[in-house]
Amino acid sequence: MSPPRRVTVVGAGFRFTSGISYYTCRVANALAERGAVSALLMRQLIPAVLYPGRRRVGVPVHDLRYDPAVAVHDGLDWSWWRTLPAALRFLRRQAPDLLVLQWWTGAVLHSYALLAWYARRRGARVLLEWHEVQDTGELRIPGARRYVQTVMGLLLRNVDGHVVHSDFDRRELARHYPIAAAPTALAPHGPYDHHRPAPRPQAADDGIITLLYFGVIRPYKGVEDLVAAFERLDAPVADRLRLVIVGETWEGWTAPLTAVERSPRRDRITVVNRYVTDAEVAGHFAAADVVALPYRRSSASGPLHVAMAAGLPVVVSDVGGLREAAEGYAGAVFAPPADPDALAAAICRALPLAGGRFADPRSWTEVVDAYHRLFAEVTGDRAKPAAA
Repeated sequence: MSPPRRVTVVGAGFRFTSGISYYTCRVANALAERGAVSALLMRQLIPAVLYPGRRRVGVPVHDLRYDPAVAVHDGLDWSWWRTLPAALRFLRRQAPDLLVLQWWTGAVLHSYALLAWYARRRGARVLLEWHEVQDTGELRIPGARRYVQTVMGLLLRNVDGHVVHSDFDRRELARHYPIAAAPTALAPHGPYDHHRPAPRPQAADDGIITLLYFGVIRPYKGVEDLVAAFERLDAPVADRLRLVIVGETWEGWTAPLTAVERSPRRDRITVVNRYVTDAEVAGHFAAADVVALPYRRSSASGPLHVAMAAGLPVVVSDVGGLREAAEGYAGAVFAPPADPDALAAAICRALPLAGGRFADPRSWTEVVDAYHRLFAEVTGDRAKPAAA
């Protein structure tokens, strides 16, 4: 099969830094190892005052960079009036035969619908890679769910194929949108191994096991369940542990912070309540012995892939596509969601793994291969069987 000659990836830029910002950069760089790649970035997703992380909009926190071979246009604003003409000129100059759209939020839907239409009009094939059905915070905004369900049809009519991270995602999407019959490829999330290794802090060798939660603090993340589980541990176990919670509060969700302040084990809990830099991420994972991700729901998890790339034992909720994401990772210990007692038991099962390092089974080659197979399918250029 013939791979696409020119690929343009559309996704999140670093002005509103999030996991999708990193994913967009990593997948563009991975694709660039096999051909000509460009990246068209969504720059101003929404008015900054409406963004949960509004205090850090435009503040550099990342060290990750695009490969010099990747042409980058940063980028396209939600409001269009200043940035749309330049974005379309960039797309016209790049002349991709494959446009890959990273989907995670309804804020980009109108822009994606236009870009897909424009690219198809100029002869490109369009793939839509799904990271969420729709952002959970948006679902609570009046009219947001209806808007996405209504306007999504404009986008889907110009999409040739879909990329999902798990069979769970495939089933979930088919429940919401008419894509069941469309060409679809399963591509496990690539590894987040871009954080530079940091030396283990000397203080981390004091015999205390550090249990790390990393990621934004939102209602579905279940951080308050982790605090409750920490309190349920027997004293001899808890006395060997330090719980570190690193993450930025979103959507005004302060229940985990309140739970920490009221915890009888408050003196064994450290909270870093902000979006940390890449250098700090490396430091926190270097100091961690076990990672805990107590989600109540999730399609995928960037922090899970940071933990696996670091080779750390990880206690993770058995929800959504997370079991599939960690398939083949020997350091994973699963727990049912929203059950502090079961989570405490899972933490106890993970403690003997502390100090070990485990091989990450994921690779960006999987993702690129899936794109190329799907491109061949939607263009009708499937590999021919060898002659007998």
